[in-house]
Amino acid sequence: MSFNLKSDYQPAGDQPKAIDLLVNGIEFGRNQQILLGVTGSGKTFTTANVITRLNLPTLVIAHNKTLAAQLTQEFRTFFPDNAVEYFVSYYDYYQPEAYLAGTDTYIEKEADINDEIDRLRHRATSALLTRKDVIVVASVSAIYGLGSPDEYQKTVLILSQGQEIGREELISSLIDMHYVRSSSFERGTFNAKGNLIEIVPIGEERLYRIKLNGNSIQSIQVLELVTRSLLEETKTLTVFPAKHFVTSPEKMNKALKSIKNELDDRLKVLNKAGKNLEADRLERRTKYDLAMMKEVGYTNGIENYSRHLTGRKPGEPPYTLIDYFPEGFLTVIDESHVTVPQIGGMYAGDRARKDALIDFGFRLPSAYDNRPLKFNEFEAKLGPVIYLSATPGPYEKKHSQQLVEQIIRPTGLIDPQTDIRPIEGQVQDAIKEIEKETDLGHRVLVTTLTKKMAEDLAEHLQKEGVKSTYLHSEVDTIERIRTLDNLRLGKTEVLVGVNLLREGLDLPEVSMVLILDADKEGFLRSETSLVQTIGRAARNVRGRVILYADQVTGSMHRALAETDRRRKIQLDYNQKHNITPQTIKKEIESIIPQEEQLAEEWEKAIDINKLPNLIKDREKEMKRLAKELRFEEAALARDEAIQLRKMQRTLKLK
Repeated sequence: MSFNLKSDYQPAGDQPKAIDLLVNGIEFGRNQQILLGVTGSGKTFTTANVITRLNLPTLVIAHNKTLAAQLTQEFRTFFPDNAVEYFVSYYDYYQPEAYLAGTDTYIEKEADINDEIDRLRHRATSALLTRKDVIVVASVSAIYGLGSPDEYQKTVLILSQGQEIGREELISSLIDMHYVRSSSFERGTFNAKGNLIEIVPIGEERLYRIKLNGNSIQSIQVLELVTRSLLEETKTLTVFPAKHFVTSPEKMNKALKSIKNELDDRLKVLNKAGKNLEADRLERRTKYDLAMMKEVGYTNGIENYSRHLTGRKPGEPPYTLIDYFPEGFLTVIDESHVTVPQIGGMYAGDRARKDALIDFGFRLPSAYDNRPLKFNEFEAKLGPVIYLSATPGPYEKKHSQQLVEQIIRPTGLIDPQTDIRPIEGQVQDAIKEIEKETDLGHRVLVTTLTKKMAEDLAEHLQKEGVKSTYLHSEVDTIERIRTLDNLRLGKTEVLVGVNLLREGLDLPEVSMVLILDADKEGFLRSETSLVQTIGRAARNVRGRVILYADQVTGSMHRALAETDRRRKIQLDYNQKHNITPQTIKKEIESIIPQEEQLAEEWEKAIDINKLPNLIKDREKEMKRLAKELRFEEAALARDEAIQLRKMQRTLKLK
């Protein structure tokens, strides 16, 4: 099936030219290209058109889960008939296994697996193995170890009406695929009663009832999971393994011998070095894991033995999501100036953590090979790549064979005007400018160099009668959403921040950005940071930026020159085509009213008998939001359910 792009609008501004250049570039063998798209120019829509024209399975990599979720939602809107999947780390909370030698502290791996994200990961890999029209939006999880796609595919169970298969053979196959026999009807479980076998596939939320007649399949019914109502009858069912690390019995036996041999060799090394405690610890842990793998085919931390299970040599790259893609797939790296360095740094961090685990006898040396890809290994696995960024980094600039610019916005909006003012009296001057903008009903962003400065300035502005607050990395994700909602709703007029004001803030109400201490050269005032920060005012027709500085640094000069260059191109285009810029209109989907409504409901529901229904409502809302990939809001609903449960327990005690 081909990609079928659906949209109410056509490419506009620079988009048609950018689409043609990128498509032609790939068709002519330019395998690394940059799409330099300014903020609000529609880079995602351009990418969707490129995917449609090339008709290639596509991997999109974003630098965090939230951006990946936003991109997934956008691509699903553009491609409702195609497979758009979401692949990120499935841990709500993840503390990796580690050993701190200085305090003799072993930290066991602790993880809360988000069930919905786990389902979506399995949906992504199964889609890649069964169809061509697939877009997978991933975080850097894409470069972390996953089971062998060949073993995964070999273990897939295809069932069809009339097929010859006995009850015990079918049950045995499901167990080999790590399905658990249970009547709970959760994903990855099955139940067998008489001639009926019911399965909930790992990537689905439906129940499949297989009716056997002797040693053949009589019928396959699809049922609604909760009500068990019949949805349809189907001729075939494809069941994918319940875990990505699956191994055939032959390979498992070979792996167990290989692990035992490595253990024997390692024990000799440790004992010879006088590390008897470490040797004893390693022997106990490894033998326990071997016993578990022999009995049930799985053990916690099985990924640490992945080299043995997949038959790889020491140092060979692990299998990852990328290996599930067919040859010649397209890769799109979003916000590449952030994502590329992030990918490059993953291996070193993982290696440093494993050193202590291996030195002190918690893991075998082969655990080193359960790792993210090195950057050169990542590069080697890719076909054509498009880097998306308003400020491409040095790697992309060096390796790109074509730079495609997307400077013109479909809305006609131009990059903001910029002004440089002295640092002396910057706070007083900023307050005057803030008052002008807020009197007109607009919002202002102020960026400082430190968290303390952000907090102090926000407090000072409040004393001056300005509705202000601060935002920095210590503000948790849910509070961050509330803060941004309040800014858009006008409950807050000024937001003071540090680095969080760079990427990913879509705030059309913001008409002014104030950059304090702009001439303090460094990471927060680099050319890239300045261009990104200036771009925060580019979604409002009145957009202006003031930089407070006593000298013009090299970074300032380059950032302002680039902004002026873009403004000139945009102004000339608007004049030529008689376009009047319009501020972006974006609906405010706030979580806040939901919370206020909930607070009222809580007051009414102090009657303990009403609390169970409120708890169920919150949990239902949590699941709905998770399905829509709105994970921060889902977490908020989860926290509210927890609070209600605490209230329920308190009232019961009274």
